Amino acid sequence: MRWIGWSLAGAGVTAATLFALRRPLLARLLGLRPAEYAVRVVRDIPIRMPDGVTLYADHYAPRTGGPHPTILIRTPYGRPGELGPLGIFEHTGCMLFAERGYNVIVQGVRGRYRSEGEFEPFVNEAADGRATMAWIAAQPWFDGNLGLWGPSYVGYAQWGLAIDGPPYLKAIVPIMTSARFSPLFYPGGAFAFESTLRWVFLIDATNRHRHNLDLSALWRVFVVGERILDRALHHQPYATADTIATGAPVSFFQRWLTDTDPQGAYWSRVDMHRQLHRIDAAVHLVAGWYDIFLSGQLADYAALVAAGKRPYLTILPLAHTGLSQPLEGMREGLWWFDAHLKGKRELLARRPVRLKLMGSNEWHEMDFWPPPATLHRYFLQPGRGLDRQPPPAAAQPGRFCYNPADPPPSIGGAILSPLAGPRDQRALEARSDVLTFTSPPLTADLDVIGPVRLVLYVKSDHHFFDVVGRLCDVYPDGRSINICDGIVRVRPGIGECQPDGSRRIEIDLSATAQRFRRGHRLRLQVTGGGSPRWGPHPGDDSPYGQRNGGSPLEQSIYHDAAHPSVLILPVVNGTVSSDQTVSAT
Repeated sequence: MRWIGWSLAGAGVTAATLFALRRPLLARLLGLRPAEYAVRVVRDIPIRMPDGVTLYADHYAPRTGGPHPTILIRTPYGRPGELGPLGIFEHTGCMLFAERGYNVIVQGVRGRYRSEGEFEPFVNEAADGRATMAWIAAQPWFDGNLGLWGPSYVGYAQWGLAIDGPPYLKAIVPIMTSARFSPLFYPGGAFAFESTLRWVFLIDATNRHRHNLDLSALWRVFVVGERILDRALHHQPYATADTIATGAPVSFFQRWLTDTDPQGAYWSRVDMHRQLHRIDAAVHLVAGWYDIFLSGQLADYAALVAAGKRPYLTILPLAHTGLSQPLEGMREGLWWFDAHLKGKRELLARRPVRLKLMGSNEWHEMDFWPPPATLHRYFLQPGRGLDRQPPPAAAQPGRFCYNPADPPPSIGGAILSPLAGPRDQRALEARSDVLTFTSPPLTADLDVIGPVRLVLYVKSDHHFFDVVGRLCDVYPDGRSINICDGIVRVRPGIGECQPDGSRRIEIDLSATAQRFRRGHRLRLQVTGGGSPRWGPHPGDDSPYGQRNGGSPLEQSIYHDAAHPSVLILPVVNGTVSSDQTVSAT
């Protein structure tokens, strides 16, 4: 369970506050059904893998005779018994499940903390997880019903077990994760530098402090560590940033910089999405609007639906590091497991897709994602306007200069950082290398629910460059809050070449569910990068992170009748369709 550190920093919550929370109070806050059992805990259970490596697990079980369903959680972030006082977070979650009639097995993955072997991200999880499931199936306390639960990497570890899984694996709950990791590392062809380096630092730091991970160690990891990370994240060439962050090159970070073909042997082994049709367990995907995995998780949902499955999908207004992520995931998991492991099928009466409409107090339920919508086109206009009317016949393009040595910063958004999520963008928008296009004030609320796309006609004095688009909600007081965004790394063969040398490119700005209030304005940012979120582009075809700086790039954004650059929004305003139900919170 990846609960510690990021969650504390992201929410500004003190450990003392969380220690003071009693489980019954927390259960009531989460809307969980009452506890039914006292719980016993057995630590450090050895589970031998077929190759002789021993992995260790903690077992939380109801203190009662007879078997119960089991929830398996496989984590690289430390078992409750290994984390000392900090394990209270993981311990509390396991207790909440066990008190409601579940065995909970929390296992450290290979090469992490006490578990033996070498930790190589992703590649051993399927085989080790299958061996662990077989061990569970042979235990006298197992009743024949198994579920998998967990966020992030813990969620990824579920997919290899569920593909061609045994019949006793009945349900899985992957939370803010995906079966496809290569799009996370290489969004739009760029490199997700900040999120990748932060995860590398987390894995290294927790490994070095694993024998004394107390509150002082946590301070060293996540306060002093932020200072180290800040230096590393602004280091060029960024291919050596792992050495700045950890003191030595990290083999898997270097591999991700060089082994970049999603169709190659490495990523074909890591990415599980091609086998999703071979999953029989009931799948409940829990996602976040500002999560780093959102696009991949929505693609997983679409793949499961296309394969004839009936996955459930819940999308929360959260970033990856939010404190409420595991708590919300626990609520969704208990409900799902009660329905599929305890046979309470009446709990499945709600519609399969449930999402929070940001900017409102509404939850929307629907049968499928995305919901039916009307596409509203907002054209980029001269004078930095954004309007539903097509642009004029002739207009001078907007221009900016992208400097790899001083790239525009990234502020908030879908990153693995305490500063992720919605943030005021005014400081960014004041830069000369960021173009903004803004609509007039809205005369009525505008509900945008679904994938957002941007079509741009661009031209650069280099053959290799990045283009970033970002949709913002501008408040009457001037705040400009990021909603969703995307990047495309342009190179020969990307985009449609136009007779005048410009290129027509499409950028996936991800998906959202946002109510833009009456009196607010839509704003589109267009720029050439966002550092350190994405590794700075050097202006040539150098491998990721190998070049220090680069020459400035002049870029033009066209917006006339011959080059109708346009923001495309899926709008569902008006009467709720038969596919939707709405409830307020």
